[in-house]
Amino acid sequence: MFGTIVMFFSGWSYVFPTEYKTDKCVMVAAPHTSNWDFIHTMSFFWKCEIPIAFFIKDSYTKGLLGAFFRKLGAIGVDRSKKNNLVDYAVTILEESEHMMLLVPAEGTRKKVERWKTGFYHIAQKSNLPISLGYLDYTKKVAGIGSLFHLSGDFEKDMQGIQEFYQDIPGKHPQLYNKKIY
Repeated sequence: MFGTIVMFFSGWSYVFPTEYKTDKCVMVAAPHTSNWDFIHTMSFFWKCEIPIAFFIKDSYTKGLLGAFFRKLGAIGVDRSKKNNLVDYAVTILEESEHMMLLVPAEGTRKKVERWKTGFYHIAQKSNLPISLGYLDYTKKVAGIGSLFHLSGDFEKDMQGIQEFYQDIPGKHPQLYNKKIY
């Protein structure tokens, strides 16, 4: 209900084709260039009733707002330490019957030289597809554009993912590097 209200008042719509619905997957959502991405993404998930978990800077999961973010599905990550997030994410997925694990491949809202590839390794190790989520700020559409099954060829797979995101504008296009790897 809340997702419907937010999408209605913000003028956004959503696209979630039936063929991209799955019990479990790793989701990439890009471009990630604004704090508004979080609001639109969460509205999309609430509207579609998708159980989600997502990695976020651990400071968001502590303090007064920590319980709120954890309730939304946030999993805090201490970015100052080396963590084995791939194995941890695989375990989370194995223990869940239904989940989209959203992995922020860019790792920040700032422009990056290339994406972090943990999402790929999580999907590969858990033998799950990658859901290609997007926010198109020009059309005001939140959606899932593909359910990408890995071939095992990293270069080929990353090229396919990069091609998918080439023409999707973020809120701040200058902060998005279209060359992801």
